[in-house]
Amino acid sequence: MYREYETVIGLEVHVELAAKTKIFCGCSTAFGAQPNTQTCPVCTGMPGTLPVLNKQVLEYAIAVGLATNCDITRYSKFDRKNYFYPDNPQNYQISQLYLPICKNGGVEIETEEGGVKTVGIHEIHMEEDAGKLIHDEWEDCSLVDYNRSGVPLIEIVSEPDMRSAEEVIAYLEKLRLVIQYLGASDCKLQEGSMRADVNLSVRKKGAEEFGTRTEMKNLNSFRAITRAIEGERERQIDLIEAGKSVVQETRRWDDAKGESYAMRSKEDAQDYRYFPDPDLPPVSVSEEMLTEIRAKQPEFRTEKMKRYKEEFDIPDYDIEIITGDKPLADLFEATVAFGGQPKKVSNWLMGETLRLMKERETDASDLCFSPENLAKLIGLTDQKVINSSVAKEVFEVMFEKDIDPEAYVEEKGLRTVNDEGALKKVLEEVIAANPQSVEDYRSGKEKAIGFLVGQTMKAMKGKADPGAVNRMLKELL
Repeated sequence: MYREYETVIGLEVHVELAAKTKIFCGCSTAFGAQPNTQTCPVCTGMPGTLPVLNKQVLEYAIAVGLATNCDITRYSKFDRKNYFYPDNPQNYQISQLYLPICKNGGVEIETEEGGVKTVGIHEIHMEEDAGKLIHDEWEDCSLVDYNRSGVPLIEIVSEPDMRSAEEVIAYLEKLRLVIQYLGASDCKLQEGSMRADVNLSVRKKGAEEFGTRTEMKNLNSFRAITRAIEGERERQIDLIEAGKSVVQETRRWDDAKGESYAMRSKEDAQDYRYFPDPDLPPVSVSEEMLTEIRAKQPEFRTEKMKRYKEEFDIPDYDIEIITGDKPLADLFEATVAFGGQPKKVSNWLMGETLRLMKERETDASDLCFSPENLAKLIGLTDQKVINSSVAKEVFEVMFEKDIDPEAYVEEKGLRTVNDEGALKKVLEEVIAANPQSVEDYRSGKEKAIGFLVGQTMKAMKGKADPGAVNRMLKELL
């Protein structure tokens, strides 16, 4: 039954821009501050205050528009979107309806079949964020934090060109990478700096007319987006098959329960009674400004992947993973610049770094260790000052505190013992204490030597070269 239907999906992606201050005032946008400590009369909607556009916000919006192949509106305006809600102090939101800053763009994604598809971008507009309601179930009340009120956003509105959850995730990943490479946002879904509203409808395969769409709000993880799309697709098909109608409405997805529920009937533009904001002048984008922003566009992932192959000669898989996260790519290049061999740097990032990031549930943008110290650690292992197991131990400390590995190795006495006389003495003791393993090895059981190497490393507290231990053991046996 479900295979007879086609899903039609468009997205509204809200991206919190990396500007240090809010869109229309000088309050900080730093994440995690105490409630209502980053506010002023402008962003709390006090009467008589006047907004002033943050130039950095305009530049970021244009940069994203250029990178997504949009036409830049040379003369744009701001509008008031009127609605009443406790987290909206002015009772309107300053946005752009009639003349958004960017229009008619698109990005290419890879489809499940391995082809390339262009997802159209209808528009990108600038707007301010609302505050945040905090529901206190213990006190049975709701509190509002206006720190987020006035935080600068761009809203990227796609065309209804996606047909599956896989295409949606590919599109979001492409947007996330483009925006990260521009430095316009960190795009951390878990902190709300990238949020997606999913507009979805279904229709019989081969039909030309769209079905009735619903909107699911503020989904903030790829997992939730995938589950919400699949859940809403099935819900709509079940309604149609039962002879019922899909209602155009806004729904909220409950990822814990795996189901959505209706919030309100879907509003259209007229419900918000838009009109031009009388306090903000039109925005005029000069040719000089466009030229300057174009000149600042960075090397994007596609170009970077090609350069890595030519310049560093590391495997395609490594290149794909490293360039898939801008901070990781920056760390890789900086470590190589400090003298790290590209493949060895790649091994540390792909292995221990990603492992610890997963364990600590942290992002590459939050890594604290410096590329210089990572290059030093690689140098210590190359010079056999420490062995690989000690290097991993030092790296775990470096991951948390960014210590200087050279100083730490000296302070903790972790240098590899290269005194063959001392090593031979320990080996003789291990051989004497493990006659059965010695007999097993001499009778042809090669694996028995692994146990003896392990016992030796244990006796040496890890401060021996496993290669040297293996060689000398074989000589003694």
